[in-house]
Amino acid sequence: MAQRVNPTRMELLRLKKRLKLAQKGHKLLKDKRDGLMREFLKIIRQARSLRGRVDTLLSESMRHFVLAQGSMLPQATALLKNLALYTIAMDVKEQNVMGVRIPEFSIDLKESGERYSVWETSPELDIAMKGFRELLPLLMELAAIEKSAELMAQEIEKTRRRVNALEYVLVPQLKQTIKYIRMKLDEQERATIVMMMMVKNHIE
Repeated sequence: MAQRVNPTRMELLRLKKRLKLAQKGHKLLKDKRDGLMREFLKIIRQARSLRGRVDTLLSESMRHFVLAQGSMLPQATALLKNLALYTIAMDVKEQNVMGVRIPEFSIDLKESGERYSVWETSPELDIAMKGFRELLPLLMELAAIEKSAELMAQEIEKTRRRVNALEYVLVPQLKQTIKYIRMKLDEQERATIVMMMMVKNHIE
């Protein structure tokens, strides 16, 4: 890079400004990367905690559901499969976290009016259905958190590449070129002084 530039004072000033801008951009990107990492770790902790709750609730609900199926008549089980007990409406919003658009899912769960007969079903079914009702909003929250973690990880990687490009490529290249131009200008200045002294001696 140094060999392709024109070693003039104007070019030196231009490169100094560019170096200052690159160093400022490098600091801002490092701050952004560090902030993203903090948010990412916070999201990971939330996801781990919520995943534990979801796994426990899902396991318990499925256990009660299997017990209910085992104690119910086949006709009641078949009828249950065709019932639509709830209607679900989902809303998706976004929030901006350090330049990353994070999804937020919310659901509106309403009873449809259809019912199953308590005389033909097991009490275990009521426990299972209660668990599933509690589980659905948690699953939506977990999906949003895990998607947020994925998007945050992508932004961290992109920012890390930019930081490295500035730190290990652009800034060293600019410093090397500035050093080269200064060396050339010093050589030109020394050559000019020598020439002036020779002219002066010749005149005298």
